[in-house]
Amino acid sequence: MDYKHSGVDIEAGYKSVELMKKHVQQTMRPEVLTGLGGFSGAFSIEKCKDMEKPTLVSGTDGVGTKLKLAFLLDKHDTIGIDCVAMCVNDIACAGGEPLFFLDYIACGKNYPEKIASIVSGVSEGCIQAGAALIGGETAEMPGFYPEDEYDLAGFAVGVVDEKDIISGKDVAAGDILVGMASSGVHSNGFSLVRKVFPMEKEALNTYHEALGMTLGEALLAPTKIYVKALRSIKEAGVRIKACSHITGGGFYENVPRMLPEGKHAVIKKGSYEVPAIFTMLAEEGQVEEKVMYNTYNMGIGMVLAVDGADVERAMEAIRAAGETPYILGQVEDGEKGVTIC
Repeated sequence: MDYKHSGVDIEAGYKSVELMKKHVQQTMRPEVLTGLGGFSGAFSIEKCKDMEKPTLVSGTDGVGTKLKLAFLLDKHDTIGIDCVAMCVNDIACAGGEPLFFLDYIACGKNYPEKIASIVSGVSEGCIQAGAALIGGETAEMPGFYPEDEYDLAGFAVGVVDEKDIISGKDVAAGDILVGMASSGVHSNGFSLVRKVFPMEKEALNTYHEALGMTLGEALLAPTKIYVKALRSIKEAGVRIKACSHITGGGFYENVPRMLPEGKHAVIKKGSYEVPAIFTMLAEEGQVEEKVMYNTYNMGIGMVLAVDGADVERAMEAIRAAGETPYILGQVEDGEKGVTIC
């Protein structure tokens, strides 16, 4: 008896590392001091000396049950983008610049090509965010996960000068709420998605005119990474007073998180077009509108509060970064919360 016969293939682990190296290398930043395969990743903070009070910000998350669709469709090259996005978008919400990322993949059986495909997506997400992929772990856990399944999680660290932290404390009545379009469902609410739509290959591979693609393609569309857009706004000289990443809990949970006490957000439903995937999800599942806004991003992945005088510059900066902005509504005095009308 040996380790391989117990279900853990060390040689497959070595092969996975070799196959992923080319993807990881594309994410490197000058501050990275170690190569792939060490016991830890080293990252120089020399550049942070230019900041008055450099402050580390961090985020960790996974992809959730969206992974089930990747298993069904045997498509694993974009799910890593979702993992990175869920972490770095939270860092960017605080005004931070993502510096580096680490991933954790736990699987029932190590198929090196599949692991490398997952990591290719992680690397692409890191490239989009400007973060270095400086380490990770692939854990083969036979008997714990089915052979063809895996879990994926990540951890990111960023930096921001303390004076530039986006806290929401200065949000005032009259501030304008600007939204950035999402790419679809992103990485939240998939437990409900899987109850509404048949989780079968035939259904997922069916083309829908309203979507302009198959159902599976629409649902697996990777989460938008907003790091460059938020940086573009800052470089345009616009101060973001508050920022909310619209993830699990949709508008009703996430928008109030960026507001101070005594301030209320009012968002106009007609201020942007809700993507067809959400209309389809609501109709097929007979999901009430409030539940949709309390579960999904409904087409807006990030909400910002800016001074009214800065709106046009903010919108231009978002467009320059390749994202689509909308004026969603405004901040009013009142009980902390959000009204969607």
